[in-house]
Amino acid sequence: MPWNDQIFRYCERGQDPSFWAEPLNAITNGAFLIAALAAAMELYRRPDRTRRWVEALLIALVAVIGIGSFLFHTYATRWAAVADTAPIGLFMVGYLVYALRRYLALNWIVVGLLLGGFIWSLQVAGNIQCRPGLLSVTAAARGPCLNGTVGYAPALFAMLGIGALLGFLRHLAWRYLMAAGIVFLVSMFFRTVDLEVCASTLVAGRRQGVHFLWHLLNATTLYILLLAAIRHGQAQD
Repeated sequence: MPWNDQIFRYCERGQDPSFWAEPLNAITNGAFLIAALAAAMELYRRPDRTRRWVEALLIALVAVIGIGSFLFHTYATRWAAVADTAPIGLFMVGYLVYALRRYLALNWIVVGLLLGGFIWSLQVAGNIQCRPGLLSVTAAARGPCLNGTVGYAPALFAMLGIGALLGFLRHLAWRYLMAAGIVFLVSMFFRTVDLEVCASTLVAGRRQGVHFLWHLLNATTLYILLLAAIRHGQAQD
């Protein structure tokens, strides 16, 4: 598939290839930049900020996620899809390693094994095919299972699983990870039903969809995760 081939995946765009075919989906990516800026200000207030380069890198990744998603919701091409998904993948992997090391203090061998399992689960989840007619939303998506949202299920389980374990260990970060997981679950719902509710979301004569809520809620999710890292991350050798 050529890199400049158009991708029509969301309600707001429909079959319109123009740059501003998804104005709300594009503009709401600013939420990621706001989340990154707010987290950067939180980090700046920490007395040990000069030694928190890992947290700074995670913050930068959130900003890049917003830029990549903006590119996809404006250009809507194959190369823009990579610009959209690659930073998200890097953040998921990076934050998982961070959580396993900083919150749970696991050694690198265990971290490597769990990371390998997580990456494998992402591949499996991304390739799951829903049987047509299983749910109305599977027919509406006309593509990957649950409009591709099932591919994010491993990230949800990782957040809730690690959050629950941290709660058992009485680690202060547990509330943040559980809250982030709950917000992310709601976010996944809106991403899933975007095409199914498309016809009922007319605004000024345009079909809007609800994918923009995925952006706003995801930015909230990432901000909560960044706060957990900034306030309760503890460096391990």
